[in-house]
Amino acid sequence: MKINISQLHPEKLSDMQITALLFNNLEDDHKKGDCIFVPGSSKAVIYRLPKAVELYKAGRAKKILFSGGVIWEGTDLPEATLLRDKAIELGVPAEDILVEDVSLHTKENVLASLLVLDRALGLHHIQRLIVVTTNIHMRRMHLCLKTFMPSWIAYSLCVVNDTTTKQDNWFNHAYGRKRVKMETEKLINYVKLGYIMDEEVELSE
Repeated sequence: MKINISQLHPEKLSDMQITALLFNNLEDDHKKGDCIFVPGSSKAVIYRLPKAVELYKAGRAKKILFSGGVIWEGTDLPEATLLRDKAIELGVPAEDILVEDVSLHTKENVLASLLVLDRALGLHHIQRLIVVTTNIHMRRMHLCLKTFMPSWIAYSLCVVNDTTTKQDNWFNHAYGRKRVKMETEKLINYVKLGYIMDEEVELSE
């Protein structure tokens, strides 16, 4: 069945429906873009950074933007600064890295990055962003981008897996199930509240 996200109720969804909601239709189209966009997280250096560096070295985009101002336990640097430093260690030239280090959550990743992108590249010059984030976060990240970024910008979605929230195993782990449930609730509630745009999805009956 085709249904809008705003019509869903998290507590009524089956595991199969949750999987379809969060994971389906997020395949990489392998197109080149103007910038690789990487929102931060507590483990972004482990999971998101290697993919972003791989895409940069493969020539998918000439710039990488790391976004995130949260300072996680065990470090004294904002997410984006830590990602930048690690990317330089992995061979990405400092001049090809953009940093947004004030945002505290997904919506702010987008809003705060608008100014960084405009100053560095000019929003009117950007036609496509290559988005790198974890699989369960990508649906909400993509909707945030489509809600707040200029309408002419297109997106290539490059998901990365962590260990407990893969499409085929999240339901086998208590921690994975907890994280997927939280993400499902956030996605649906944010759409219902009007924080991000609605979208039609296809779920099994």
